[in-house]
Amino acid sequence: MSVYTVHEPPPRAAGISADPEGFVFIRDGFYWWAFLLAPFWMLWRRLWLVLLGYVAVSVALQMALRLVGAPRPILTLVTVIVSLLIGLEAATLRRFTLGRRGWSNVGIVSGVDLEDAERRFFTTWVGRRQARPTGTAPSTPNPAAASVPRPSPGDQPDVIGLFPEPGAQR
Repeated sequence: MSVYTVHEPPPRAAGISADPEGFVFIRDGFYWWAFLLAPFWMLWRRLWLVLLGYVAVSVALQMALRLVGAPRPILTLVTVIVSLLIGLEAATLRRFTLGRRGWSNVGIVSGVDLEDAERRFFTTWVGRRQARPTGTAPSTPNPAAASVPRPSPGDQPDVIGLFPEPGAQR
């Protein structure tokens, strides 16, 4: 199952919440296209500041390595490592850009695929919005956490992870 963060666009007018069609789900994980074609992926996602930083860091690294006299395989290895880092942190770079643009993180949800995650999120989100009066703040910032049942104190297991509680029977 994949884990997604859900981002809501900034409100256009005071008191009017954003259209659910505008919500963005960002999957945690490795992004192959960001690894293989980093600058084009950044352009496609409109990550202008990230692209500028990527170009500046890449040029500075290449110039520094050539100034030191590093052999060609080292230059290639550094380029691959930077691309690998971009592929690993692509979701974080998108979240950073959305945060700078005023988007708010409204939850975390997991699902088999994007469609399943959207269905899970909006089922909880609609139920939560119907349960509270208009104009009040949401009771739980994470809609996924609102759907998780809490065990009663009598249902607590004698073992937490691999370590038993002190005095518990074996």
